[in-house]
Amino acid sequence: MISSLHGVVLHSTPDQVVIEVGGVGFSVAVPADVAHTATVGEQLRLHTSLIVREDALSLFGFADRSELEVFGLLISVTGVGPKSALGVLSHLTVDQIADAVTSEDDAPFRRVSGIGPKTAKLIVLQLAGKVHPSAVSSSRPIPATGGDVVSQVAAALVGLGWSEKVAAEAAAQTAADATDAERSSVASLLRSTLALLGPAQGGQARV
Repeated sequence: MISSLHGVVLHSTPDQVVIEVGGVGFSVAVPADVAHTATVGEQLRLHTSLIVREDALSLFGFADRSELEVFGLLISVTGVGPKSALGVLSHLTVDQIADAVTSEDDAPFRRVSGIGPKTAKLIVLQLAGKVHPSAVSSSRPIPATGGDVVSQVAAALVGLGWSEKVAAEAAAQTAADATDAERSSVASLLRSTLALLGPAQGGQARV
């Protein structure tokens, strides 16, 4: 079982990276935020899950252990395959998934391509009591002010085509490094966040 990889990024696409480890290139399917931040020529560490099928061996990689664990829970749900589970983790953070399951809200899952209404309800039912907020994301610094502004910036990014997960994390990261004045302005924080995200990938909108 390949449980983790640490090596140099040889190639990346909006949903996949190739990592060279010991002279061998491993093709790994990853969430959108991992693909977006992967830089060719730089080191990358991933927690991985090897899915064995009759006709293929597929690697799925995640930036932290909590995402890998949620991936395992998602593929245990009836009707959710590895690609659909990866789609969920490309659009939602572990915390967003935990909140949706706790509040019995299947709407966030229905917005993921490949997840229908019935499957979305099954995710909520079968993951009840099993998925919890990520220790990684809960330990990230939260800006002292501007929480509403951050939410508005994230919402604007979603409207421009980025996933909820990428938008929320990018807005929070920008706000954490911004001045109080920048955090008080939606326009200012949005410009900074767009600069951080750079060129859109996989059909995401650009401004």
